[in-house]
Amino acid sequence: MTSYLFVTWDGGGNVPPALGIAAELQRRGNRVRVLGHAQQQAAVQAAGLTFEPYRHATRWSASAPASTPAWAWKYLRLCTDRRGITEVRESLRREPAEVAVVDCMMLGAIHGAQLADVHQVTLTHTLPEYLDRGLDRGPIGKAGRLLGLSPRRLWRGAQLELVATLAELAPGTRLAANARYTGPVWTAVPPVPVRPATGGTPAILVSLSSIYYVGQTRTLRSIVEAVADLPVRVVLTTGHGVRTADLTAPANVEVHQYLPHSQVLPHVQLVVGHGGHATTMQALAHDLPLVLMPMSPLADQPLVARAVAEQGAGLVVNRSAPPAVIRAAIERLLADGPHRAAAARLGAQIRAVDGAVTAADLLEESVAGRRPR
Repeated sequence: MTSYLFVTWDGGGNVPPALGIAAELQRRGNRVRVLGHAQQQAAVQAAGLTFEPYRHATRWSASAPASTPAWAWKYLRLCTDRRGITEVRESLRREPAEVAVVDCMMLGAIHGAQLADVHQVTLTHTLPEYLDRGLDRGPIGKAGRLLGLSPRRLWRGAQLELVATLAELAPGTRLAANARYTGPVWTAVPPVPVRPATGGTPAILVSLSSIYYVGQTRTLRSIVEAVADLPVRVVLTTGHGVRTADLTAPANVEVHQYLPHSQVLPHVQLVVGHGGHATTMQALAHDLPLVLMPMSPLADQPLVARAVAEQGAGLVVNRSAPPAVIRAAIERLLADGPHRAAAARLGAQIRAVDGAVTAADLLEESVAGRRPR
């Protein structure tokens, strides 16, 4: 048995891979606990895992409205918070663990685990290109280096980097020597391919992230207007950053703040999303093409959207596009065409590998290689 500390943050799509891998390790008889923001307690415990809240980290809410500069500033503070060093080191003193698996964006926490001299593993929950272009070369990387938290140095200092995505979406990307693809991680039932509708009204899932992004309400209203007079049934989830009362829905649109995507995806023929990695992988795992409307140029969404479009499984539409443009994209992808074959090809590749199982195997191999024989 090995003891594991998982370190995460309340960011939406980054959480399911961490919990999925942690639950698989616990299922194998290892001792696992999760360190994160207080509001994550219910989700962690629902996964059957032990939860420990941060005690020093800056207060954080992913759903609180903020202006664009304030939004960027709070993410920069989150990633470069040196209090993460204290959080991890104190947690390990309270209850030692042999392995610390830390979210790739938590630079202070990664540094803290490396200073504690445990087996430190980094979990990358998106395309690896985003770490290089979006984080290391961007404002977070520049601020991190000023604070002694160089992203590239910390990532390369890990004993192992788990990259929980589909390698086929990152053609030409050369991983670091310590990095390994696991494939996307599921936390619910394994996805199954969706059969094309053979009559009746086609259905669409609309989901633009569970957390707050500037302009999200405006984009959702444009989507609602785009589908209002189409012969489709729409399930729309607002997430925690938009109030359901802020949307006036026509008869063919049902609005929810939250629904598990695993319950909805087997019954729809198309997803309109924001390019978030978790939602996009779930859609593709069900062989569903996507209309992708990235909500933030600073996040990984534009890269994910572009990768899916380059594979022929989706269309990228500007978040400020008028309803007529959105409607045209939806109509195009609801029809038969090569985009459905492309989505099915990617879906088969995702379903061929259980990311949580692969990650747990890699972790156990890495730990075994560190122990003296």
